Amino acid sequence: MSTNDSRETGTGASPDGLPTLREVIASLGLTSKKSLGQNFILDLNVTRRIARTAGPLKGCTVVEVGPGPGGLTRALFMEGAARVIAFEVDKRCAPALDMIAARYPGRLKVHFGDALNANWTRLLAAEKVGKATIAANLPYAVATRLLVGWLETDPWPPCYDRMVLMFQKEVADRIVATPGTKTYGRLSVLSQWRTKVRTAMTLPPEVFTPPPKISSAVVEFITRQQPSPPCSAIVLGKVTAAAFGQRRKMLRTSLKQLVPVPEELLDVAGIAGNLRAEDVSVKDFAQLALVFERRKAGRS
Repeated sequence: MSTNDSRETGTGASPDGLPTLREVIASLGLTSKKSLGQNFILDLNVTRRIARTAGPLKGCTVVEVGPGPGGLTRALFMEGAARVIAFEVDKRCAPALDMIAARYPGRLKVHFGDALNANWTRLLAAEKVGKATIAANLPYAVATRLLVGWLETDPWPPCYDRMVLMFQKEVADRIVATPGTKTYGRLSVLSQWRTKVRTAMTLPPEVFTPPPKISSAVVEFITRQQPSPPCSAIVLGKVTAAAFGQRRKMLRTSLKQLVPVPEELLDVAGIAGNLRAEDVSVKDFAQLALVFERRKAGRS
């Protein structure tokens, strides 16, 4: 924990004038639920660093998933967010979020429900939001599914232009992995085809309450307006699933799940059939998906 005035140590210690997160959690009897993948960050120094990674936030609408007692929510407002639209499944957190809403009148709206079922484009359109920033300490149990849903959004470009998301470090490593590495896979390809990604910071277990067993990392995603080559995200998912599903085999073998004679696709895409999935670049995977997509359309 930090030792300056943002540290959660006593009444009135928080610079936003609200009780400390530790006090809020204690007063409401909020214990983290393992079933919801909850791990709270009590140090506003840390949450403000995350918020600054999502910035500059002045005038921005931020979508947050899993605010819990509102540590990151408060940091987003402290760093200048105009509005925060939060999605929370745990209604026990309502009083803590109501406190923040009262501190920032008309600027926080909380939807209670499962974020996996949300129609983000429709939701933000209803809120009259043009482009949003997504910032979240994601519940680990659903983090990858939420990310894939956002990345597979169609039509593209999506309703957001930037995402700053917390993952288990091993998931973050897969997202930013490069070809030729063991962690490079489907998630790497999809993430890097549609966005520019980087690991913004790594956080040790002791930052969280309760501390998880492994480190975490914050990943920044900047939307690519026109991913190239322009294949379908769903088709790209099918191609990478086949290729990485048998990652030790050459493409001319692993892609037989898609077509009887993979060499025909590979030749048109300009990719050697003796390569393995981990040796194929993001661009070449997208090109292969585009060739496969056009071939299927030609048959229909």
